[in-house]
Amino acid sequence: MQEYWTRWENWMRQHAPKLLHVLNPGVSNASLESLEKLVESALPADFKAFYTFHDGQQKPRPGLVDGDQLLPLEEIINKWHYWHDLIASGTFTYNDEPIASEPDTGIRSDWWNPRWIPITADGFGNFLCLDLDPAPGGHHGQIITLWHDDGHREIVARSFREWISNYLDALEKGDYIFVKKWGIVHKDTTFNYND
Repeated sequence: MQEYWTRWENWMRQHAPKLLHVLNPGVSNASLESLEKLVESALPADFKAFYTFHDGQQKPRPGLVDGDQLLPLEEIINKWHYWHDLIASGTFTYNDEPIASEPDTGIRSDWWNPRWIPITADGFGNFLCLDLDPAPGGHHGQIITLWHDDGHREIVARSFREWISNYLDALEKGDYIFVKKWGIVHKDTTFNYND
């Protein structure tokens, strides 16, 4: 996965050199194994290799992934515990029945699943997740959306490698720009860049 980080860092050097300073050093294999024990599932090898180079970013803004924070391992674990606690407290049930989501084929109809591992966060309760418990037709390690207030669950990519590759291809094609406050955002994003 070093080639992907090299491409991303080269883009930052050309378009947003200050973003290089928000990258964390990589994590140890032991830390990644701890996450696997917590979620009781193997993480995709590409994801683990990616995080050994850089453990996400230091702070939420400016965001590295379409305005969103690339979560460091500690925050991944914190977000996982937060959602896990919501399940344990019965937040996603109504009349003792689980509240279902409206997933794409290949995603389970849970509102949240303990094997959905948040990897990006927008700061408003929405995430991209590694799906380690896909439904029939899905792929272990696919990337899915998780909205806190909307039931739709969408497959963004069939694997972590596909997701990061597609994102970097789009960066290099010029589909994304750097905006000081928000970070890397799609050039067609409709908000006031001065906010």
